[in-house]
Amino acid sequence: MTYLWGGMILLGIIYGAITGNLQEVTEAAVSSSKEAVSLCISMAGITAMWTGMMKIAEMTGLVQQLSRGLRPVLRFLFPQLDADSKACKYISLNFLSNLLGLNWASTSSGLMAFKELDRINREECRKYGTTEKRAPHIASPAMCTFLIINVSSLQLIPINIIAYRAQYGSAQPAAIVGPAILATGVSTLAAVVFCKIMDNKRRRA
Repeated sequence: MTYLWGGMILLGIIYGAITGNLQEVTEAAVSSSKEAVSLCISMAGITAMWTGMMKIAEMTGLVQQLSRGLRPVLRFLFPQLDADSKACKYISLNFLSNLLGLNWASTSSGLMAFKELDRINREECRKYGTTEKRAPHIASPAMCTFLIINVSSLQLIPINIIAYRAQYGSAQPAAIVGPAILATGVSTLAAVVFCKIMDNKRRRA
């Protein structure tokens, strides 16, 4: 990503210099930097509020109740994991955060879930030995499934996008809810189908 963004910035500067628009490039860089800081401050408040709501829900036991409701889904997606494991707890919290559109707030739970999945993978490698398809440096099927489902990210309330639209003066910031549910629903369904197909291929191999 560093090379990608650095290359794009460099190409923009070179193109601006060649076409004689270097002044506009400089002005755009200054104005964009100011706008980026303003946007980050606005999003920080919204993210802090919803992250706090998730923390309150976790402390009051609401997250645990919702997590129990997700157990059938987790058993279907991660049949090799114990439903009461820490990994499933963090995965549930991550899924719930994504459902509410709190992508930034779901980062910590996602990292913790992946850390637990990595620990489980390493323990299984020590217990059963390493093979061509199973080794500590090779992602387990559960890790791959979690990553793919996380990227597809089904969202019922896209809080971040609504906040972006409100920040830039949209007349109806919440109008994105319907299309977002449809788009993320299709992407999540495609992700689940893909994971199951690859899991079946792995078992047959």
